[in-house]
Amino acid sequence: MAIDRHGRSGRVKVLLDTNALTMPAQFGIDLYDGLMALLGDFESITLEEVVGELSGLARGHGRDAAAARVGLELARRSRIVPSGSSAESVDDRLIEYARREGCIVVTNDRRLRNDLLREGIGVVSMRKERTLELISG
Repeated sequence: MAIDRHGRSGRVKVLLDTNALTMPAQFGIDLYDGLMALLGDFESITLEEVVGELSGLARGHGRDAAAARVGLELARRSRIVPSGSSAESVDDRLIEYARREGCIVVTNDRRLRNDLLREGIGVVSMRKERTLELISG
């Protein structure tokens, strides 16, 4: 898509959290195809802190570790950026980044989803296990 005079591409910015990146392995959902069907052209972004969480989980054993390893592979398909935040929790860093950069956040984490919606930030989450839905913030 063409870039405007302010350097914006016009594509929807989509911020992926740890939970979103593990959904494909946990629920058999095709995250990127689902987002394309829901939003059209989009730019996926993952915070370095989310990659750090996935790396820690991936060192373990079992289903969660396997899902985290899949999540790491998927994260490499997105632009990986530092949050630029000093907030303690990764969730707070996600909220700050999304607010600052005008992103929609993909998460299935109920608490984070509710916090994002209270902040007026749009959320994409999974509905009926294999369908993504956009909830306006």
